[in-house]
Amino acid sequence: MTIIHPSALVDPAAELDSSVEVGAYSVIGPQVKIGARTKIGPHVVIDGDTTIGCDNVFYQFSSIGAAPQDKKYAGEPTRLVIGDRNMIREFCTFNRGTAQDAGVTRLGNDNWIMAYVHLAHDCQVGNHTIFANNAQLAGHVQVGDWVILGGHSGVHQFCKIGAHAMLGMFTSLTQDVPPFVILNGNPAAAHGVNVEGLRRRGFSREEIDAIRNAYRLIYKSGLTLDEAKAALANEEQAQPAVSAHLKSMREFLERVTRGIVR
Repeated sequence: MTIIHPSALVDPAAELDSSVEVGAYSVIGPQVKIGARTKIGPHVVIDGDTTIGCDNVFYQFSSIGAAPQDKKYAGEPTRLVIGDRNMIREFCTFNRGTAQDAGVTRLGNDNWIMAYVHLAHDCQVGNHTIFANNAQLAGHVQVGDWVILGGHSGVHQFCKIGAHAMLGMFTSLTQDVPPFVILNGNPAAAHGVNVEGLRRRGFSREEIDAIRNAYRLIYKSGLTLDEAKAALANEEQAQPAVSAHLKSMREFLERVTRGIVR
C-alpha cells in the first residue's frame, strides 16, 4: 500500500502509485497524479492539475502546482508536469501554466533543484539541470538540457537559455543565452564556453574546439547576429563531424526573441 503518514491529507480523488510515500502534514489535492517510488516529505503541498513521474524526491515545505502568480489568470484549467528522478529541495515553489501561453509548466527528468527555487508559470525546463539555492525563473522562461543556474540567479520573463549554458551566482539575466556559454554579473556578461562542463559530459577536443570557434564568431568577430548565423551555417558545412553542435547554436540564434547577451 501507499505509505501515507496519518497526519497527511490526501484527497480521495488523487491518483498515487502504490509505492508513493507521503510525509507528515503534507497535503495532496484531487487532481494530482504521482508515479512510482516518488517520495513526498513532510509539510509539502501539491495542488492543481499536477502530474509527477517516478522516483522523484520532494523535501519539506515546498509548494507544487499552485495557481500562477499572474494577474491575468482567471481560474482557467492549466497544468504542471514533472518528469522522473528529480530532486526537489526545501521551500521550492512551482506554479501551473497560464492560458496566455502553453497552459503548462514543465520540469523534465534528472534535475537537481536546490532550496528556494521558483519556477513561474509556463516555464519549460529540460533534463539534467542544476538550479542552486534561490535560483528564480520568471514566467515563460525556457531552459535547455544540462544548464546550471548559480545561487541567487534571476531570469527575466520570456528568456531562453540554451543547452549546457551556465549562469554564475547572483547573475541577473534579461536576454537570451546561446548554448554552451558561461555568463556572470549584473547585468549579465558572457565569459566564454562552459568547457569544464562539456569535458565532464564526454565532449571530445574536436567538439569543444568547434564550439569555442563558434563562440568567437558570435562574440569576438564583430559580426552582426545575422552575419554570425551565416558564418555558423558555413562552419556546419565545413565540419560535418561537429555540425550538430554548430547547428544547435545557429538554430538557437534563429529563435531569439529578446536578443542575446553579448
